[in-house]
Amino acid sequence: MKTDRSVEIDGRTAEVYRTAAKIILQKGYDATSVSDIANALGITKAGLYHYIRGKTELLYDIMKYGLQELDREVMIPARMIADPEERLRFVIATHAHLVTRGDGAVTILVDEARALSPAQNRTVTRLKRSYLDFLRETLEELREAGKLRGVNTTVAAFSIIANVNWLSRWYQPDGPLGAAEIAGNIADTALFGFMKREPRSRRESLRAL
Repeated sequence: MKTDRSVEIDGRTAEVYRTAAKIILQKGYDATSVSDIANALGITKAGLYHYIRGKTELLYDIMKYGLQELDREVMIPARMIADPEERLRFVIATHAHLVTRGDGAVTILVDEARALSPAQNRTVTRLKRSYLDFLRETLEELREAGKLRGVNTTVAAFSIIANVNWLSRWYQPDGPLGAAEIAGNIADTALFGFMKREPRSRRESLRAL
């Protein structure tokens, strides 16, 4: 039985995907050549084709790999968190951590999907939709609990994804803020914007004057 190469990959193939993702993220898909990727890996083009079937197929495999990583490291453990507020914080912070690791596999999903074939694009869109729906369902739980502001949950979910993915454009590993601190700040900012704030007591209000 034929298996999907993206379901289980070995460590070397993962390295190929991560290295290629970094280059595509830096240069863009069109400007990245197979030779660029091979040179970065320290192998020949012929050696690279042991792991890939072509440039477009490589992009497609990277996108599936990134989405499976998102499912494995974010959504699967998040489903074990009963409280929707804690779950949303975990999802945002963990997704941000994936981006700050510098892999690029998740972050190129938005910018380079146009390079895929229609059939490939449909598959990737379906996988992306699963993550969007998961965020939206968590936000709906918060609404039902009376904790969500009057925001559209679809807009809120897209906003979360965009804010986290944009990290790849400005995060500096040697900057003054660490990855964990940045991930926590992004989660705090999202929750502050979407969640209702508890009314302060009269004593707290007077203290603030």
